[in-house]
Amino acid sequence: MSIKLGMIGGGVMGEALLSRLIDRGTYQPQDILVSDPQAERRELLVANYGVQATENNLLLKTADVLLLAIKPQVFDAVAPQIIHIDSPRRSEGVIISILAGTPLSKLEGSLFDQPVVRAMPNFPATVGAGITAISPGKRVKPHHLEQARQIFEAVGEVVEVPETAMDAVTGLSGSGPGYVALVVEALADGGVAAGLPRAIALQLALQTVKGTAQLLQESGQHPGVLKDQVTSPGGTTIAGVAALERAGLRSALIEAVMAAYGRSQELGREDKV
Repeated sequence: MSIKLGMIGGGVMGEALLSRLIDRGTYQPQDILVSDPQAERRELLVANYGVQATENNLLLKTADVLLLAIKPQVFDAVAPQIIHIDSPRRSEGVIISILAGTPLSKLEGSLFDQPVVRAMPNFPATVGAGITAISPGKRVKPHHLEQARQIFEAVGEVVEVPETAMDAVTGLSGSGPGYVALVVEALADGGVAAGLPRAIALQLALQTVKGTAQLLQESGQHPGVLKDQVTSPGGTTIAGVAALERAGLRSALIEAVMAAYGRSQELGREDKV
């Protein structure tokens, strides 16, 4: 059986990648094999996307690209099913890991130094609006990195970073959707406090955040420039900005990123113990 894309783990992120890779024609359904321990999940993926599914990880051993979309806690149990000490994986296919907090050193050591790319997508990838940081291992070749880029471009933007930056990526874009969700919720609460109906306040908050992000992205402006453009002397926006500064919004967000960065480092150290 020829497998161009093998996927271990058919959960939310795995399915998001699967659906968009098929929609874009990056892979054909018949060329994809997904392994998942839950029969109900396998049946759903087969029915919805026409892929092949199995509970046997050994069948994915020779895939051109093998995507690990499992929880870090089960990696130690799954790795021996992919690579056997008496018959290591001989193909030069790349292994791509989206396991949070699992360093390349562990991935490569457990997988007999196969070419491994470590990736950190974020949750908006599930609607095709994510951003993924990728970091190549020591045996990764240019065509392996291009394969990884193609996969994650299906669900958003891709940046390449050294692995030493992965904890910072986790603190910013990996955890960032949680911070932005809080900001949207708080903006909507402010609208309700000012007398708006809840549904209208939430719609206004959502579109304001979305539209501002799109404007910044398309214009290429520094956020400070846009802030100055909408801040008239003695106007409403400067009054709001002053209130945010008094409340320490900037410091709070910086500290949030740094706290998540620090926790990611801790998790990486715990994984090595």
